[in-house]
Amino acid sequence: MTALIAIHFVICLFLVLVILLQPGKSDGGVGFGAASGSSQSIFGSRGAGNFLTKMTTGAACLFLVTSFFLTRERMKEFNSSVIKEEPASSAPAPAKEPVKAAEPEAKKEEAPKK
Repeated sequence: MTALIAIHFVICLFLVLVILLQPGKSDGGVGFGAASGSSQSIFGSRGAGNFLTKMTTGAACLFLVTSFFLTRERMKEFNSSVIKEEPASSAPAPAKEPVKAAEPEAKKEEAPKK
């Protein structure tokens, strides 16, 4: 697991560097000033664009793969629930007898009015 984290970290740094080395849309050279003129001699006549694009794609794919495996490993470590045990299986509760409704009280006879 530690080796995978180290590989992931190196891939992250490499991906950042490759992205920063790519030329912008407005200028044709590498974004570090003086190095922009020498990029064509280092990377060929087409410049750094095609080579760095392939490097970015490869580094991004490796980043996604290592991220996937790191996530799977963490899921295995912390695959637990808040509920520690299942409820005990018990017999169903016995049926209760229906409650009889209270009968209305007999009306009291009123004393005759005088």
